Amino acid sequence: MAIESMTVESTLRLHLAQEILFTGQTYPYVDEASFLENGIVDSMGVMQLVMFVEESFGVTVDDADIVPDNFDSVAQLSAYIRRKLA
Repeated sequence: MAIESMTVESTLRLHLAQEILFTGQTYPYVDEASFLENGIVDSMGVMQLVMFVEESFGVTVDDADIVPDNFDSVAQLSAYIRRKLA
């Protein structure tokens, strides 16, 4: 799936800002900031992210893939998505 004019990171940042943090279009953290340590995403938020990733990027997220190594920061999640798209 082609990500039109937005990068994976910017797509994730925008979703997090609008749908999880409700900060408009501003994601106030660096891409390496831990979602869990910074209180950005809780367990329900992770499930929301899984659905968003599947719908937006056209990848299937296996249950075994829902771990902090893949879903704990914009940087980690972007790398995971790119691996799934490769």
